Amino acid sequence: MESVNEYYSAIQLRSDRWSALREATEALTRGADDRQMLRLRDRVQALFDSLAVIEPYWAFPGMAAFDHMRRQFEHKAYDDLSYSVHRVLRALTTGAYRRRHIPLDRDSMEPDENDDEAMLSPEARALTKPYFEVLIVDQVNEHQERWLKSNVARMRRPEDPFLYESVVVPSLEDALMAILFNHNIQAIVVRPGLTLRSKYNMPLLKRYLAGAGGRDDLQDVDPHNYGAELCRLVADVRPELDAYLVTDRSVEDIAGLDLGICRRVFYNQEDFMELHLNIIRGVQARYKTPFFTALTNYSKQPTGVFHAMPISRGKSVTRSHWIQDMAAFYGPNIFLAETSATSGGLDSLLEPHGPIKESQELAARAFGAKQTFFATNGTSTCNKIVVQALIRPGDIVLVDRDCHKSHHYGMVLAGAQVNYLDSYPLNEYSMYGAVPLREIKHQLLKLKAAGKLDRVRMLLLTNCTFDGIVYNVERIMEECLAIKPDLIFLWDEAWFAFARFNPTYRHRTAMNTANDMRARLRTEEHARAYEAQQAALGEADEETLLATRLIPPPKARVRVYATQSTHKTLTSLRQGSMIHVNDQDFKGEVEQSFHEAYMTHTSTSPNYQIIASLDVGRRQVELEGFEFVQRQIEAAMAMRRAIGTHPLLQKYFKVLTVADMIPEAHRESGVTAYYSTDQGWAEIWDAWDRDEFVLDATRVTLSVGGTGWDGDTFKTQILMDKYGIQINKTSRNTVLFMTNIGTTRSSVAYLIEVLVEIAKELDDLIDDASRMEKMGFERRVKHLMEELPPLPDFSRFHDAFRADGETPEGDIRAAFFLAYDEDNCDYLELDGSLKAAMERGEELVSASFIIPYPPGFPILVPGQVISNEILDFMRALDVNEIHGYRPDLGLRVFTKAALDTHAGANLSHAAE
Repeated sequence: MESVNEYYSAIQLRSDRWSALREATEALTRGADDRQMLRLRDRVQALFDSLAVIEPYWAFPGMAAFDHMRRQFEHKAYDDLSYSVHRVLRALTTGAYRRRHIPLDRDSMEPDENDDEAMLSPEARALTKPYFEVLIVDQVNEHQERWLKSNVARMRRPEDPFLYESVVVPSLEDALMAILFNHNIQAIVVRPGLTLRSKYNMPLLKRYLAGAGGRDDLQDVDPHNYGAELCRLVADVRPELDAYLVTDRSVEDIAGLDLGICRRVFYNQEDFMELHLNIIRGVQARYKTPFFTALTNYSKQPTGVFHAMPISRGKSVTRSHWIQDMAAFYGPNIFLAETSATSGGLDSLLEPHGPIKESQELAARAFGAKQTFFATNGTSTCNKIVVQALIRPGDIVLVDRDCHKSHHYGMVLAGAQVNYLDSYPLNEYSMYGAVPLREIKHQLLKLKAAGKLDRVRMLLLTNCTFDGIVYNVERIMEECLAIKPDLIFLWDEAWFAFARFNPTYRHRTAMNTANDMRARLRTEEHARAYEAQQAALGEADEETLLATRLIPPPKARVRVYATQSTHKTLTSLRQGSMIHVNDQDFKGEVEQSFHEAYMTHTSTSPNYQIIASLDVGRRQVELEGFEFVQRQIEAAMAMRRAIGTHPLLQKYFKVLTVADMIPEAHRESGVTAYYSTDQGWAEIWDAWDRDEFVLDATRVTLSVGGTGWDGDTFKTQILMDKYGIQINKTSRNTVLFMTNIGTTRSSVAYLIEVLVEIAKELDDLIDDASRMEKMGFERRVKHLMEELPPLPDFSRFHDAFRADGETPEGDIRAAFFLAYDEDNCDYLELDGSLKAAMERGEELVSASFIIPYPPGFPILVPGQVISNEILDFMRALDVNEIHGYRPDLGLRVFTKAALDTHAGANLSHAAE
């Protein structure tokens, strides 16, 4: 039996142990010789012992049933045991326990064995009551536990909208492990009798507890405060849950405590009905979807349509003789739910007052924002809205050069002076990492020295990057605010919406960090730390400031925005996105300009289906986001382990590790890989707490240069065309696999099978190849893995688009619109006239954005001086789509006359 240390996930361990127990108990029923039976009994005993520390955290099958199965084993009732284990495993696999009681004895009436939740129609599944579990924390004996559970169960009524069962654990540690392990738990009842430590000492569960913030300093907590402390810790780990505190302490004692997610305190009473009603109401508050419900109700109303949209109510489709296939494909509801925003009856996205407004408020709660706004045309539009709302012409913005193209276009629209920041390069894999904090501070300090800090408005970074590099958001915001106390932060979290619903990931999200900082900046402790640092630094030079972890002043303003592509990582129709706001000055300074920018970029005919999907997607993550994201991470970890330990795959492929993606200087924890064959799973929580950059485990970057195929060829001709595997991002010698909340273990298994098949075919091909063919293969591999051009940094803006030579910001808007006049531009061939001009020493300036897609960030922007490094990189690009580049004409550049004229006009304007 595999060691528990071979598992990253306790949930996966539980599933595998029950499967193994079924196989072992079935073998016992078949019988064998004494030696084999002894081995089987030892295996079953070991499996029971392993499950004994896991099952107390789940309502099904429950410890009473589990102990009964152990007695069946001890009494050698193998047929009965095999039947019971089979029933448990099937109910766990199909989800049948969520809908009905599962009898485990052979004499019970056998329900339909095909009661598989996945096999039910969507209509049938929609009619079933959702199921959840309630965690009761109290140190009780077996008799008292049965009494507690029975009293809670008696309160349930047929008219309740949900079904639930209860789980009882005795200690604070057990409660934390339960909420991390059991994704069914939606509510916690904390009673006075809990203790601190768990009696279980399973390494995997302890790893979960470490990730939850279970620390040794809990030993110092007053036992009278265990209940309140548990509520606070749960708020930090799974803030979407509801907690209810039962206490015999006075109102005055409780009032001063931080109760975290506690929704209500019950004082020394056993009012089970009131508790039951509060539990139902709490879950109902997360379950409701105001706009989706309004839209479904609208679709059922008889309506006469006398406005735009012939497709509304489906009349133009159902009356057609030629497009009935569309009706058959989509079904009637999508047409019944179509209407115009101006026709009334629902709500307006541009001026929400009803269900859309309420849905956005619920989304703000779910994602930890102060305000949330829906968008139906993608995060590209969200980015432009935020930039236009906050940036005025002439404002200086520090921008990650590798950010999505929408930000660059947003800078053009806003008229920003752009100061591009360079990410650290990963030349070996032809990709960029992220912008080091030292570089950001260096640019801010340069601007301060030049007397321009008052013009610096915003820092814009991508978190996490396409390749999975995640910033230390807290540290960046703290140190930047120490230099510029009113700096605004825009975090592009297009690929990171799911992070809110994992306790490890959450602390590196924009909204969570903003809330933590707002609370911390108000504390006396922070004020003392700031004053002490200021006294110590005195008139420190730049190098000292760069080397010091700076503390922001207590007066600093927390102004944070995050844009998220909900449709990329959570459940939403395509282009469903959200803008999250946590800005202390939003109401007084930004609200009106934000409204205008929102009006500018949002369609007056938004797609109601997208809005409804955002509403439902929010419901899902509040109720099962923790489970789905955990499984998403598990799938990626399983992929890492499977590829990294397969001897054949290691010949041609390599999963890039944390050390491959993040230089050592940015990894204080020393973590180099999430999994290694020597040490198993790494303890990643320390890295996520301390390191400047961490790697999102859900992204698996695979080096494929060893196959002799470049990334784009491997993606299109091998994975997609031959095996139907879809991916997005490639580099010259890598492909990126991204797991999501819909990824299954079967999907991972299929991918591994495909990679093994590819490796076997390569083995056969090389084995049959001639000497010259082998040399050709080796040359291709060397070309892809060793002969790589260095990644270019941002060169600089041409002087015609800069105000001075002191700091590097440039007027991208002026360059963009200067190119509108064709007389100002020329086309030069990459390996012809352009190359010749560069060799003559001419300074050439791009007149266009040059954007390889994917990943979608520019390697040249209007007004940027073209360097030899950029040209070498362009020649080596292996993607088919390069926006802004015309292979038939060449690269679009400004004429010298246009640059001289523009520079002269700038000088005249400055003189005036």
